[in-house]
Amino acid sequence: MTVDRTTTLLDTAAEAALAVPGVAALQPRRSPRTAAAVASTGTDATPKGTRESGIRADRSPDGPGWRIEVRCILSFEGRRALEIAQNVHDRVRAAVISRLAALDAVERVTVEVTVTGVVTRYDLT
Repeated sequence: MTVDRTTTLLDTAAEAALAVPGVAALQPRRSPRTAAAVASTGTDATPKGTRESGIRADRSPDGPGWRIEVRCILSFEGRRALEIAQNVHDRVRAAVISRLAALDAVERVTVEVTVTGVVTRYDLT
């Protein structure tokens, strides 16, 4: 799959995760300073937006398919973090499978959701 298609999967996963009630944001894997340093050396071959957006997509190490990692920050809305994370998992998986089917690339999709923080309404102001 080309970098453009991988970027499409990343965008699809990000949109699905952010649409889940209780998800405040996606957590980038690197600080902007670190990302800029890596970009200036030209050593990072990952598609743009992969780590900076809080979504990472890799080919599955144990055969055909995709491994999608979602790192998210939750907002407190009276729901349990586990329920929100399960909802993120299910929606991202369904959205990525649907996108792959539209690209005539039916493959296995594994989704891993990591909650990196929880904010309250007071933290957002």
